[in-house]
Amino acid sequence: MLNRIDLRGGVPDPRRLLPRAQLDVSVAVERIRPLVEAVREHGYPAIREASERFDGVAPEHLRVPVEVIRAAEGELDPQVRAALLESITRARRVHADQRRTDHTTTVVPGGTVTERWVPVDRVGLYVPGGLAMYPSTVVMNVVPAQAAGVRSLVVASPPQKDNDGLPDPRVLAACALLGVDEVYAVGGAQAVAMLAYGATVDPAGNERCDPVDMITGPGNIWVTAAKRLLRGVVGIDAEAGPTEIAVLADHTADPAHVAADLISQAEHDPLAASVLVTPSTELADAVDAELARQVPAAKHAERIGIALRGEQSGVVLVDDLAAGLRVVDAYAAEHLEIQTENAREWALRVRNAGAIFVGAWSPVSLGDYCAGSNHVLPTGGCARHSSGLSVQSFLRGVHLVEYTEQALREVAPHVVTLAGVEDLPAHGQAVRVRFPGDDS
Repeated sequence: MLNRIDLRGGVPDPRRLLPRAQLDVSVAVERIRPLVEAVREHGYPAIREASERFDGVAPEHLRVPVEVIRAAEGELDPQVRAALLESITRARRVHADQRRTDHTTTVVPGGTVTERWVPVDRVGLYVPGGLAMYPSTVVMNVVPAQAAGVRSLVVASPPQKDNDGLPDPRVLAACALLGVDEVYAVGGAQAVAMLAYGATVDPAGNERCDPVDMITGPGNIWVTAAKRLLRGVVGIDAEAGPTEIAVLADHTADPAHVAADLISQAEHDPLAASVLVTPSTELADAVDAELARQVPAAKHAERIGIALRGEQSGVVLVDDLAAGLRVVDAYAAEHLEIQTENAREWALRVRNAGAIFVGAWSPVSLGDYCAGSNHVLPTGGCARHSSGLSVQSFLRGVHLVEYTEQALREVAPHVVTLAGVEDLPAHGQAVRVRFPGDDS
């Protein structure tokens, strides 16, 4: 079922040969630009028209009433409630340890620099609602933002035909469990534009969604394109593409486990990527056999089959695990599983991955829900330079510079010299003027 790429014998740069979904976000940007501009200029009418066109729903009021959010929590299935609360508890435990503390450095006597960590003031959290519903994404976005101390949180999620034009009730219930009561039934590029620019959200134009400072959360290519277009108007976490899993495995891996884990990510989206990297042709053959057995039994077999047969998925054969490590570092997967002998030793050598799942008992689906880690992670090779969502994502480092008169006097000649080197004499004069009569 999976395509095979044979890299045995080694290649200087495997990046060009590895399976990857081909998405042209720049084309999508131009497609959604008029919509984004319409939301900026007209607010509610443009959002409602886009919702009707893309979601088949035209809600009269875009903001979800607080009593509806609370009612969704009250109607939540007890097992789902318990699972969400466990997910929240574990995520809070992990993210609480990520909070940074302010630190003051004494550069010289009388001269200090303090780095303060200040949370972003208002954040928009996008929760997808297409092929699947994601109350877990509410948890993964809200928990680190709250741990960072973000003052104002707003959630946007697409309206659903089968829920009277409201977001999925489980998404609303997750918001209630986390204490988020500003929620909008808006999806796609129009949601990103509404959050970035602010917009009227009712027919009379009396109620508004105030603009946010930052937008986080995954979405489809149109959401990604809108985030790219509006980067700079607002901060964004990342341009998240289709989900992906890579598994580095050797002969000790259980092929049934590997196949199930590849399937678990493939069921997200026909463009999802599932990649096995192994030196064992026997394992590759066994995984193919397991896929042939397991996929037809899956609820979303058609979607999974398309993803597994796509150019973005495949088996990469390598000479040994050291070569496999080079391949997975080049691939820089959103999710990387290590199913090998001495799995932790190999995991500690990985440099590029959004999150690493070590050993047979740490599947990616654990991280999607209840590991305590965050599942909003870099895709498309961006793990080479970017991190997943965390408390740090919502914090800004601000330096406080405090020098006494004497401390400035002592360094003044150096400031003046460097200002002269850069032909910016007014910079030097801004120091000189404080010490009339000095030769500095």
